[in-house]
Amino acid sequence: MGLFSVFQKEDTIRRREFSCKRDNLTIRGTEYRPAQGENLPVAIVCHGFMAFQDTVRQYTKTLARMGYAAYCFDFCGGCVIRGKSDGATTDMSVLTEVRDLEAVIDYVQSLPYTSGRLLLMGCSQGGFVSALVAARHPEKVEKLVLFYPALCIPDDARAGKMMFARFDPSDPPQRFRCGPMKLGRCYPMDVMELDPFAAIGGYSGPVLIVHGTKDKIVHPDYAKRAAETYANAQLHMIEKGAHGFSGKRDAQAIGILKTFAALQETQMQS
Repeated sequence: MGLFSVFQKEDTIRRREFSCKRDNLTIRGTEYRPAQGENLPVAIVCHGFMAFQDTVRQYTKTLARMGYAAYCFDFCGGCVIRGKSDGATTDMSVLTEVRDLEAVIDYVQSLPYTSGRLLLMGCSQGGFVSALVAARHPEKVEKLVLFYPALCIPDDARAGKMMFARFDPSDPPQRFRCGPMKLGRCYPMDVMELDPFAAIGGYSGPVLIVHGTKDKIVHPDYAKRAAETYANAQLHMIEKGAHGFSGKRDAQAIGILKTFAALQETQMQS
């Protein structure tokens, strides 16, 4: 019958909260998975800067209905409101979020009903984090999905302008405000010397990049350059899409995601 594309009914999806550890911090998130099945492929979806797991829940549920054991979670110190994980925003950086995601991968792949097959997905800063983790652990990641990935963060740090924040890049302050979020010196310093494209290019598996043509936070050129960096990437531009999709543009992005993430029926039965 070809690609498995029929969504399972909502009542066949199980939901539970989970937690795992990174160092002495507790990471908290939510699992959505088919009510039946073993050796399930895994999907982990990462939220963006100042966001939280609810902002990517629609993607997590979509993947669960497709047959994945799907997970979203709050990064430690990565949420300006409603975050459930431990950690201070002043201790958070792209690299601490890399460690958070590595801990979540280890946890979910240790569960008795999951397999080693992993689709990793991230939005904005979560996309940058996902891309870094995929390059560090290419043997663990079967597919990579990046929605408007914030590959601009190192360039912004070197320019001393990160969204709402302005600072001297030669000597960032110990604490500074970025709109409603207080950040620490580690946030710019951890990426100050990082070449994002050199750092992500080690992943050779299939990559989906979806970016809006009207993104004013991460210029679309970053997505285009990322697509050229990867050996096996497809780039979809959402016409008039901003940084973060909503309404019909989010529906369009979900349709693209479903096609890329589709599981073969034989895989669903294994």
